[in-house]
Amino acid sequence: MPLPIHLVEQFPVLIVGLSMFTAYTMLMMGYLNKKLPFYLALVMDSVFLVLSLFMLNHVLTVGPIRYWQGGWRPPWGIEYVDDAMNCYLLVIVISLVILGLIYSKRNVEYEIPERKHPTFYVLLQLMAAGMFGITITGDLFNMFIWLEIASLTAYALIAVAGGRALRSAYNYVIMGSIGACFYIFGVCWIYSVTGTLNFGDMRLLLPLVYDNRAVQMAFAMIVVGVCIKAYIFPLHLWQPDVYTYAPSTISSIMASVHVKVMFYILIRMFYSVFTLNFIRHFIGLDMLICWVAAIAILVGSIWAIKQRNLKRMLAYSSVSQMGYILLGVGLSPVSPWGLVGAVAQILNHAVGKGCLFMSAGAIAQQEGVRDIRDLAGLGKKMPYASAAFTIAAISMIGIPPMAGFASKLFLIIASLDAAQYPFVAVLLLSGLLNFVYYWRVIDQMWFVKPDETKDTGVVKGQGKALPLSMTAPMLFLAFLCIIIGIIWLTNIPLPLINHILGNLRMGVTL
Repeated sequence: MPLPIHLVEQFPVLIVGLSMFTAYTMLMMGYLNKKLPFYLALVMDSVFLVLSLFMLNHVLTVGPIRYWQGGWRPPWGIEYVDDAMNCYLLVIVISLVILGLIYSKRNVEYEIPERKHPTFYVLLQLMAAGMFGITITGDLFNMFIWLEIASLTAYALIAVAGGRALRSAYNYVIMGSIGACFYIFGVCWIYSVTGTLNFGDMRLLLPLVYDNRAVQMAFAMIVVGVCIKAYIFPLHLWQPDVYTYAPSTISSIMASVHVKVMFYILIRMFYSVFTLNFIRHFIGLDMLICWVAAIAILVGSIWAIKQRNLKRMLAYSSVSQMGYILLGVGLSPVSPWGLVGAVAQILNHAVGKGCLFMSAGAIAQQEGVRDIRDLAGLGKKMPYASAAFTIAAISMIGIPPMAGFASKLFLIIASLDAAQYPFVAVLLLSGLLNFVYYWRVIDQMWFVKPDETKDTGVVKGQGKALPLSMTAPMLFLAFLCIIIGIIWLTNIPLPLINHILGNLRMGVTL
């Protein structure tokens, strides 16, 4: 039985409001029992997942949800606007946060001192609340507030591991603050011209002032600021160290969904605020975006090949994979398949890279191994983690029928549709480069016998069987890499895709 429409329309504010309230409640409960914050976060985020599924069903069957904060009509008040794109991303974010929480239960016991566990989960819930808020809001300044909540808590969650993570977190603070300054300066410029911060109002007012230098400056500053946060090449320099030295739980959540939320801001700017007409207004801007993406795809892959540290290799791989989303955005003014490829890559990369970082964290915890050259024979020692890594790696390479194959297929179709054949070559070459650096790991795991006489100098982890709480999320994500890939090649996603195309005013359906 469907829920009443007026009830579902309250869900956006309930998700972000209760998420913030939960975080502060967890802080107090942590003084009573250090285990309570974990369980409260898991229960509440599971509730949020159910609410987000109801929201997704609502926007697909009834239409977008609009919630006015305090009953104030926009542009005077803050508006939450949720359409198919919002809810699609929100379901992904909450799902990966829940899996990350389950994975963290035993992982944080190994990587983080016990006294820090309550604050760790408080910060993790606050970061989740920030991501939820970014996804839901329809106001530029409100998006900045949620952006900073998600960023500030991420800085702390990275630093909590201590050691080299402290310097990585410091570099991230510097670069993240620069990105935030660019974003808020851009918001100020655009507000000075339009007098509004609401997405919908800006979309109506901006076509009249496309040639205004302040508007053009605002666009450039917002894009640069968000690209720093989303580590788009060449603004990615802070990212490899962060992903390498952060706690494994945080690496997996940041690589899978935190960066997607940052990219979502860019998508909203392109489609819901400035619109594709702004991109088309300046000849060559779409191709500039595409070439930046193409360079990111190739450079990220080449740097991944050069790495010996497993998590660092995955970090540079993510730089390359983010280029796929940007390429889809750049192709979308000419071909709707570009947006389809970008939307598919958001889910496919979240599932695959989340699985890969979880597997890398499990390997480091169980065997004390971080160097790719020390993974020989790991397939026999840790068959579940190795199998999950292998499946996710195959998906990232783009071998059918895995999820990563669908992303590349849609982007190749978009490139052919736009008659941009060099990008077809880039996508095919990237698949080959992906195969090179992922095969090194797979080969070591399954086909190279360990040298029993060699002293690797590594210190093994807990020495016990890998906990089910860590194994289950990895295997589930690996399973999704297969199932999602098959689903993308059917007609099942068509209603969702057509709603996203319609909500983002692409003017076409598939």
